[in-house]
Amino acid sequence: MFHQLITKQLNADVQESGADTVTPAATTKAPVEAVQTAHDDFDWTVDKRNVTSYSNDEKDKYHKVYESTFVQLNDGELIKGLVVGLTKTDVVLNIGFKSDGLISFNEFRDIPGLKVGDEVEVMIVEKEDRDGHLNLSRRQARITRAWERIVEVHKTGEIITGTVTSKTKGGLIVDVFGMETFLPGSQIDVKPVTDYDQFVGKTMEFKVVKINETIKNAVVSHKALIESDIEAQRAQIMSKLEKGQVLEGTVKNITDFGAFMDLGGLDGLLYITDISWGRIAHPSEVLKLDQKINVVVLDFDDEKRRISLGLKQLTPHPWDVLGDTVIEGNVLKGKVVNIEDYGAFLEIQPGVEGLVHVSEITWANTPVNAKEYFKLGDEHEAKIVTLDKESRKMSLSIKQLSADPWNEIDAKFPEGSRHAGLVKNITNYGVFVELAPGIGGMIHISDLSWLKRFNHPTEYTKVGQHIDVMILGIDRENRKLQLGHKQLEEDPWNTLQDTFAIGSLHEGLVTRRDDKGAVVQLPYGLEGFAPNRHLAKEDGKTIAADENASFMVIEFDRNEKRIVLSHTRIWEQGKVEEAEVAKKEAKADSDKTKKVVKNIQSKVEKATLGDLGVLADLKKKMEGGAEEKGAE
Repeated sequence: MFHQLITKQLNADVQESGADTVTPAATTKAPVEAVQTAHDDFDWTVDKRNVTSYSNDEKDKYHKVYESTFVQLNDGELIKGLVVGLTKTDVVLNIGFKSDGLISFNEFRDIPGLKVGDEVEVMIVEKEDRDGHLNLSRRQARITRAWERIVEVHKTGEIITGTVTSKTKGGLIVDVFGMETFLPGSQIDVKPVTDYDQFVGKTMEFKVVKINETIKNAVVSHKALIESDIEAQRAQIMSKLEKGQVLEGTVKNITDFGAFMDLGGLDGLLYITDISWGRIAHPSEVLKLDQKINVVVLDFDDEKRRISLGLKQLTPHPWDVLGDTVIEGNVLKGKVVNIEDYGAFLEIQPGVEGLVHVSEITWANTPVNAKEYFKLGDEHEAKIVTLDKESRKMSLSIKQLSADPWNEIDAKFPEGSRHAGLVKNITNYGVFVELAPGIGGMIHISDLSWLKRFNHPTEYTKVGQHIDVMILGIDRENRKLQLGHKQLEEDPWNTLQDTFAIGSLHEGLVTRRDDKGAVVQLPYGLEGFAPNRHLAKEDGKTIAADENASFMVIEFDRNEKRIVLSHTRIWEQGKVEEAEVAKKEAKADSDKTKKVVKNIQSKVEKATLGDLGVLADLKKKMEGGAEEKGAE
C-alpha cells in the first residue's frame, strides 16, 4: 500500500516536469582522466523510455516522502487509532502501522454507538507478538489516562464525579475516569454508615484524598466534600456567634456527660449540668435523639471552635421564683438527690435543695451514718430551719418534726428502770442500743455478763437484735444513757464464793488454749483460767483444748471476777498426802519402838542403880578411911 503511494507521487512529479524536459545530472567534481571502455559513449542516466534520472535534491525529497509513510512505534505508547472495521467480537483499528490491530468489543462498552471512522486512543501492548500480530488495548490506555488525571486532581483538589460499581470489604469500589478507586466506609458520610448496598450504582462527587504511585491505587472521599461544606457553614455561623444568642439545634448524640447539638453545620455541647436546674442522672431523662430545641450560647472559642450551650438558662432560676410556702419553720416534702458523710440533700423543687445535717436526723447523740439512713430517690418530710435566698442555701431538720424526748427523760427512762432496746451499733468497747427515737445509750462490754469475759461484744449480740437493758445513769449534758445488761440479774459471784472455795475440786472443759494457759468452763456458767504450769498431768502430758479434767480452785477473786485453777496441784497434793501418811506411820512405828525400848531400859536401870548404891557406900567408906590416915 505504501509502495503504491510512492509510485503515484513519483508519476505526478514526472508529469509536472514534463516528458520533454530533462535536467542533466550536475557534475561538480574535478575532471578525472577516464579509462576508455567499449561502451563509454552510453548514457546511463537515460532509461529505456529515454527519460533521464532525478537530481540529488529530488531524490532527497522523494526519500523523505517515502520514509514519512513509516510510523515509529514503541511498546506502551499511547496513540490515536481509526476504526476501519467492526466484527461481531472485535474492532479493527488502523494506527498507521504496517498492519491493523484488533481489540475486543468488551473494551468499548462505554461507547455504545461506536462506528467506522471514529477515532479512539489505544495503547500499544506489543508491536508484534509471537504470531506477528499488532497487540493493542483501549482499557490500558483508559487506565493510564485516568491515572494521570487522578494524580492531577489530587494535586489541585478538584472535585470529580464517579460511579459506585460494587461493595467490598470495608468500603466501596468507585469508577473514576474508567479506573477503579477505593471509597472507605468511614469516608462515605459524616455519620456512620452501616448499609453499603444503598450506594451501589449511584453517581456521586468525590475528592481524591490519597494515591499510591507504586501500585497505582487511589482512595477517594465523599465525606471530605460534606465536611468542606459544613466547614463553610461553620465559619459563617461562627462569624455571627454571640454569647447569650438563642439558636435552634437538633440533638445529634447523647453521652453520659451531656448532649451534642447540631446547629446547622456547627456542633455545640450541652453539658448535663446546663440541661436542667434540677439534678438529673443522665441527659436521656430530658432529651431524645433528633429532638429540636432552643439553646442559648454560653461560651465559644473561635480557634478551637468549641461552643458551650445551655438549656436551663432559658428559664428563671428556681431560687428567684420561690413559692410562698418556702419559708423558715414550714414543713415540706423533698426527694433525696445526694448523700454525703455529713448529711443528705433534699430537692424541694427542681433546682432548690436543702441540707439535712447528720445532727438534724435524730435527737439521739449517738453517731448516725447518713448513707445508712437515707437512700437516693426516697422522699422525706423536713422542717426548714434556715433559709438564705442570696447565697441560695437552706438547712432542713427531720428531728424537729417531733418534740425533744430528752425533755421527759426522767419520767420515761428513770435510773434503775428496765427496757427493751434495739442494737444499732457495736464497737470494740460496747454496744449502742436505741430505746426510742432519739433516746439511746451504751452498754459497756464489762456490763454484758456477770460470768463471762468477752473479747468483743459481737460474741454476745449482733446489730439488729433486741436486748433487755437497765438504766444505770443519765447524762443530760451529752444526751446519753448509761445502760447495763448483767444488772438485770443478781451477781452470782456473791453466792458462789462458798461453792468455789479455795481447794475445792470441780470438773471443767478446756474451751480455749493459748501461750499463757487455758480457759476452763466450770459449772453454773462460770469460767476459770489455768496457767500452763498448772495443766501438766501426772504422766507428763498436758491437758489439751476440748478436754475434760478435774481442777482445783487455787484463787477466787469476787471483785475481779477471776477464778484461777490447777490440775497439777491435785495429783501433786495427793503425793504430798501420801508422803505425810507414810511419815505418820513411820513416826508411829518409831514411837512404839521407843516405848518398848524404854520399858526394857527401865528394868535394866533398877538393878544397875542398886549396884551403884553399894558402890557409893563403899566409896564413901574408902574415902573416910583415907582421911583418917591423913590425920594421923
